[in-house]
Amino acid sequence: MYLVTMLGNLLIILATISDSHPHTPMYFFLSNLSFVDICFTSTTIQKMLVNIQTESKTIAYEGCIIQIYYFTLLVELDNFLLTVMAYDHFVAICHALYYMVIMKPQFCVLLVLVSWAISSLNSLLQSLMVLRLSFCADLEIPHFFCEPNHLVRHACSDTFLSNMVLYFVAGLLGGGSLAGILYSYSKIVSSIHTLSSAQGRYKGFSTCASHISVVSLFYCTLLGVDLSSAVTQNAHSGAIASVMYSMVISMMKPFIYSLRNKDIKSALKMLLGRETVKAPGS
Repeated sequence: MYLVTMLGNLLIILATISDSHPHTPMYFFLSNLSFVDICFTSTTIQKMLVNIQTESKTIAYEGCIIQIYYFTLLVELDNFLLTVMAYDHFVAICHALYYMVIMKPQFCVLLVLVSWAISSLNSLLQSLMVLRLSFCADLEIPHFFCEPNHLVRHACSDTFLSNMVLYFVAGLLGGGSLAGILYSYSKIVSSIHTLSSAQGRYKGFSTCASHISVVSLFYCTLLGVDLSSAVTQNAHSGAIASVMYSMVISMMKPFIYSLRNKDIKSALKMLLGRETVKAPGS
């Protein structure tokens, strides 16, 4: 699964870079999302594979904090990039005449840089909240990676401030991004319903289908992780949900985006050398 995830996302990046057609903002964001997914999966799964191979489940305290930093950075980046892609769909469908004016290359780069900046600050804050905690002895985490919630729950010092900051920031950034996505798609649906042509409505909904599928999978599994850790206290179900959004969704994204997209499929065929070029007059 890890190799399929790496290969699938790498092919998406190479396809968008090598072909001249998918150089629109959407594919720029998609290649960034694929890069983040490669890094995101590697943050936790590589260590898990090493543990399985060596039959050792230990991690140094410093390594745990570093894992927390990059995990929270990349999951928040995933969140922001999905929001930016929803905004791109909103502009493309609701303000089609001004699309190239609004979604200029400089603006697209700025959106990605802002996403990186906010995600970096968030991950730094979450890491600092864990660093301020003290632990009584060697800690055993009922999980396959260092997740901030598990460390806070097993700390010996007062965790009130850490819990408040972690949940407030997660709710603010996650809730804000989800609200932005829902607002964008409410406007998109309203705009599509005003079209008189059935073919136009189908094309509009078809354009957004892949992104809606990925957003639904991402937020449903993320919600499952939060509910399982906060309500049931069941480590096994929490780990299963974490595997879903840290591994399975990252593996499925390249398939979801490529199977319904002619430009991506064409670019992949060109990349893999399966496209034939007809000679003049043939």
